[in-house]
This record gives sequence, structure tokens and C-alpha cells, in this order.
Amino acid sequence: MLFRAFRIVLFSLGITIAAGCAHAPVEPAPPGLASRAADQAIAMVGKPYQYGGNNPAGFDCSGLVQYSYGRVGVTLPHGTTNLRRLSQPVSKNHLQRGDLLFFTQEGKRFSHVAMYIGSNEFVHAPSTGKKVYISSFDDPYWHRHLTEARRLDIY
Repeated sequence: MLFRAFRIVLFSLGITIAAGCAHAPVEPAPPGLASRAADQAIAMVGKPYQYGGNNPAGFDCSGLVQYSYGRVGVTLPHGTTNLRRLSQPVSKNHLQRGDLLFFTQEGKRFSHVAMYIGSNEFVHAPSTGKKVYISSFDDPYWHRHLTEARRLDIY
């Protein structure tokens, strides 16, 4: 009986070790909802900036995120502080479509949010007088002001 229990433990251990040796993908595939929300945000490029706006008539930065995720069935609050509370930090080296990027502007930490769309690019509603547009980390201004990247816990 003891020998049989010992064999079961060894067998279970062997399965666990073998499973641990399987190769995981280097970068996981983009989650469906986040990627679809990024598509929604991209579709809003050219729409006007409007403080407090969260619809195609006008967006502010967090309103664009709220609207884009809302279009794929995820209800989010308005405001960068609220979006930070609902998300977890992620390394810039592991960004996925739909991740949120927080920037410091005019000395205010986390005062601007954008949505990562891949290939070092993000979509956002930047400020009064501008329209929703796509920017890149190659732009020294945005690169310098990036505070952190975060991922919504919606999967």
C-alpha cells in the first residue's frame, strides 16, 4: 500500500515537472476585449477634444478609454484616478493592445491617459483644441512624460 502511494506521488510529480517544461509563448496573444477596445479607440481618431467628454461628439483622455471599453461591454468610470484604481502595473516591455498608459503633464502625475495600440503607438485625446490622434513613444515629449503602464483586470 505504501509503495502504491509512493508511485502515485512520483507519477504526479513527473506530470507537474513535465508540464513546467512546456514552452510558454514569449508574448501572449492580445486579450479579445482589450484589443477590440483599442480598435474602438482607433475608430475615434479625428474626433474633437472636449473636457469631460466621453462620446464621439467630444472626448477627454479618460472619456476615450471609457467609451472604447464601453463599446465592447466593459463599464469603466471616468477619470484617470479611477482608471488607475481598476488596473495593475505592467512593464512597458510587456504591453498589449488596450493597456493604459499614464502620463505626467504640467507637473501633475497621472493627469493624462492613453490606450496602447501596438508597435510603440497609442491613441489618445490630448488637450483642448486638438483631436483624438495616434502618437508614438518615438515622440520625445510623450516618451519623457510616460509615468506608467497599467492593465485592466477584465479577462
